[in-house]
Amino acid sequence: MKSITLKALIVLLFPIMAWAQGYPQKSTRVVIPFSAGSGPDMVMRIVGDKISKDWGQQVMIDNKPGANGWLAETDIKRAVPDGYTLAALDTTHIALQPLLYKQMPFDPNSDFDPISTLYTTKFFVVVGMNSPFKTLNELIAAAKEKNGRMTYGSWGIGSVGHLGAAMLEGATKTQMTHVPFKEMPMLYTAVSSGEIDWAFGTAATVSALYQAKKVRFLAYAGSQRMAGYAEIPTVTEAINISGFELRTWVAVFGPKGIPKSTAEKINQSINKALGDQETKDKLSVFGLEPWIGSPADVVKASEQDIKRYSGIIKNSNISLE
Repeated sequence: MKSITLKALIVLLFPIMAWAQGYPQKSTRVVIPFSAGSGPDMVMRIVGDKISKDWGQQVMIDNKPGANGWLAETDIKRAVPDGYTLAALDTTHIALQPLLYKQMPFDPNSDFDPISTLYTTKFFVVVGMNSPFKTLNELIAAAKEKNGRMTYGSWGIGSVGHLGAAMLEGATKTQMTHVPFKEMPMLYTAVSSGEIDWAFGTAATVSALYQAKKVRFLAYAGSQRMAGYAEIPTVTEAINISGFELRTWVAVFGPKGIPKSTAEKINQSINKALGDQETKDKLSVFGLEPWIGSPADVVKASEQDIKRYSGIIKNSNISLE
C-alpha cells in the first residue's frame, strides 16, 4: 500500500477539520424578498453588521423582491442546509401564503426551518402630502360617499397591507378599490403622487418620503401612540374603532435540516445583536421593535396570524393562483 502524502492527508481531513472548528467558516448570505431600503432590508443590514464583527465573517444581504416573495423563498428552499444561506421572511410568506394559494412550489412548514425572531412593527395610514384628507375620519367619510371609488394600495394581493385594509373596510362598513403593486417603492411613490388615495405603511419603509414631506400619516394602527410620532392618533382614537391593530413580524429562516448547533449559534448571535443598545436606538427611530426570541416564538406568531387572518381571507374571497 502506497503511503499517503501530507498533501493528500490534508485534503482528506479538511472537511473534518472544518467541521470541528464550527460555524461559520465563510461568508453567510441572507436573502430578502424586499427592495433595498425597506424595513426588513434595513434591520437585517444593521444586525448583519453586528454579527459580521462578532463572527469575523461577512454577512451579505441579497435583495430579491418581486413574485410575492417566491424568488427568495425558492432560493432558500434549494440552498444547502449548512447555515450559509438564510432568508428574512415575514408574516405574509410564512402564515398567509398557504391560506391564499391553492398550490405552491414549497411549503413554509416543511421546507423552511425557523432560526430566529428579528423584529415586529405596526402600521400608519399613509396619504400623499397634497391629499385632501387631513384626518382618518375624513378619509372614511369620503370612502362611504364614493362607494367603491376610493383607492388604496398594497405590496401585493393577500399582503398584510391588503388584509389590514380589508379589516378597516369591514370595521367601517365601507367598500374601496384595492390596487396591488409589485414593490413597495412603487406603492409609496403612487401614494405620494396622488395616483392612489392611501395605503398602510410602516415608519421604516415610508421614512424617506415622510422626512421629505411627500406623505402624511393620518393614524397609527397600534394600541397606543408611537414614541416620536405622538401627534398621530391611533386608529381607535381617530374613528372610534375598538382594538384595531395591524402589525407584522420578520424572522430569519433557513432551508430545512440546518444542524441544531448551527441554528442555535445563529439565533444567539441575532439575539445578541438585537439586544445591543445601539441596535435598539436605530430601530426605535423607525418604530421597529427588536424581537428577541426563539424558533418556537416564530411558530407561535405564525399560528396566531393564521387564526387571525383566515376568516378575513375567506370572507373577502381573496385568493391567488
